[in-house]
Amino acid sequence: MKRAFEQQVVLVTGASRGIGAAIAEAFAREGAMVVVNYRERADAAREVVARCESHGVPAWAIAADVRDPAAVRAMVDEVLALTGRIDVLVNNAFAPYRFDPETRARFWETPWDAYQSQFDGAVQASYQLCQAVLPAMRQRLQGSIVNLVTDLVQQPSLPYHDYATAKAALMGFSRQLASELGSLGIRVNCVAPGLVSPTESSRATREAVKEQIIARTPLGRIATPEDVTGPVLFLASDWSRFMTGQTLIVDGGLVMS
Repeated sequence: MKRAFEQQVVLVTGASRGIGAAIAEAFAREGAMVVVNYRERADAAREVVARCESHGVPAWAIAADVRDPAAVRAMVDEVLALTGRIDVLVNNAFAPYRFDPETRARFWETPWDAYQSQFDGAVQASYQLCQAVLPAMRQRLQGSIVNLVTDLVQQPSLPYHDYATAKAALMGFSRQLASELGSLGIRVNCVAPGLVSPTESSRATREAVKEQIIARTPLGRIATPEDVTGPVLFLASDWSRFMTGQTLIVDGGLVMS
């Protein structure tokens, strides 16, 4: 039986751990050739590559700080030299952040530099990746871009001001891209998880806070990285071929509370 992404090349940023690693392996499981982007953790990235290769597909780990335009261009050039194409881009990387309601900065304590750091990690990075992959996608009149955002835009259960504001901007950026690139056969969508555990960012979230979130969540638990993979693969696949400019919220129904 043919797998959903056979012969397709998928680039996942921030894929050496957490949600990004789960997404990379999920694509490999469905037959994709996967590029695991990472910034510093080479050993972890190589482990993700090994897990991807265990599904019978090629995979590569490529280091690049996605906030650096030259590094992004070099990475995309390397991918194209290796494979000749990029079918799917998943913008998962973001600036380091701690989801800790006890130590979070209130608005009046949050300097603009904190906002700028999150904008650089979310919007600037996605902008540069999209600019870099667009020529190859335009040439083939085909491509899918999936950007990872957050349910905190629709449901600010805890006001993480800088992080959520940057992700809201990324959602707006995605909709503008979707409007312009649709005629070129390129779709742009978002996936908006709630709190996901275990991840590096959620490590600081106390169990008492998690229990409060669980109590308000209709599906009665916290998301795992694997819970995010299905919606990402759906939006990247032909199953969603007539969807663009959309955001799928993946928080177990918390957004309704």
